[in-house]
Amino acid sequence: MKSIKEKKERSLGVKLFIKAERCNSPKCAMVRHPYRPGMHGQKHRRILSDYGRQLQEKQKAQLLYGFNTRQMQNLFSRHSQEDILLRLETRLDHVVFLLGFAKSPRIARQLVSHGHILVNGRKVTIPSFRVRIGDIMRIRPESRDGKLFEDIHARLREYSAPSWLELKPEQLEGKCVLNPQLEGLQLPFDINLVVQFFAR
Repeated sequence: MKSIKEKKERSLGVKLFIKAERCNSPKCAMVRHPYRPGMHGQKHRRILSDYGRQLQEKQKAQLLYGFNTRQMQNLFSRHSQEDILLRLETRLDHVVFLLGFAKSPRIARQLVSHGHILVNGRKVTIPSFRVRIGDIMRIRPESRDGKLFEDIHARLREYSAPSWLELKPEQLEGKCVLNPQLEGLQLPFDINLVVQFFAR
């Protein structure tokens, strides 16, 4: 049974890896049904207005990061584009995903909010917590035998984290050693259109 978020993914026409590995398999909703949900989904899509395109990109970012409207408003209307990118890349839930501790951004968000992640030895349950150079992230020892981490050692042995993160697979630990490289950063949404949406 397809989830509401998978339907939203199809509606927006982009893979946001809501269902982790499923999104890379033939079972992916975007592969099985590469059109908008609903009885008219396979018909030609209407041309969006400028506002419609901005709204669509804003919805992609909102679904990917789990933002509510106020959080998006605060981020995109108060900061420069470079600062927005830096803040998105260094969110704790995103760093947990980049370290390979979670199979999808959505699962990474859950790991943080459910208290499975320690930052510098202290439990942090705020997904938007900003990771800084020198911070050490590790999976809480009490959580490591849980189902969410049953195959993590095997996965991490074959995984390479971005160069600005130092991963220690055996310790289930990662460290932020540099600021992320923002030039050429690939996002599944057009950040320029999201900024324009909130600049209206």
